[in-house]
Amino acid sequence: MNSTVIKAEKLTKRYGDFVAANELTFDVRAGEIFGFLGANGAGKTTAMRMLCGLSVPSSGTASVAGYDVYKQTENIKRNIGYMSQKFSLYEDLTVMENIGFYAGIYGLTDKEIKEKSVQLVDQLGLHDSAKKLVRSLPLGWKQKLSFLVAIIHQPKIVFLDEPTSGVDPVARRQFWDLIYQAADTGITAFVTTHYMDESEYCHRVSIMVDGNIRALDSPANLKKHFSASSMDEVFQGLAREAKRKED
Repeated sequence: MNSTVIKAEKLTKRYGDFVAANELTFDVRAGEIFGFLGANGAGKTTAMRMLCGLSVPSSGTASVAGYDVYKQTENIKRNIGYMSQKFSLYEDLTVMENIGFYAGIYGLTDKEIKEKSVQLVDQLGLHDSAKKLVRSLPLGWKQKLSFLVAIIHQPKIVFLDEPTSGVDPVARRQFWDLIYQAADTGITAFVTTHYMDESEYCHRVSIMVDGNIRALDSPANLKKHFSASSMDEVFQGLAREAKRKED
């Protein structure tokens, strides 16, 4: 994990007098699983939107997959995957139709779409459900399918915004297995989560408080630095400093 795929220097977003994200400086390496944590109101969603090319920064610099967040947002969008907390699959389409639809959006050829469709169905073991509407799938399966669709074009980076929210512990663990498999192929995962046990699965973790990055290191080093027995203890200690309430 040597090459840098995300680099931010004093990245800032202001709304009038309100500073939503304040001089964020960090980098993320290729193939890294990078946890981006913060309570509601911390500014993490604002930061993620800037990195995805969806919001123009007020000041500072940043590059994602080698592209500038000010001038090359379309290039950024073509080189990333994105999965929101409310997964973006179409419930009234079948599993195969969803795969084909998103693969087409990402520019895959008909041959590639056919190959990827078979690959994803095999990977998830959804042969019996391939022609069923997505709405009929359990939540955990929807989440896993949504993740694999988000990386169907082999992006350099996938942004995951609380991807396991509401999913049972077993399905959450299986979902993280998919993240590790993607990281093994060189895909970088930039993930937000409110499950502190999941932060332990990340190579490094950033914790935001009131628009500022208050801590950034590996989970082991953070626990050592804050003399904490768990990442939840680290997070709670920092979150108590927060004064803001809404992101």
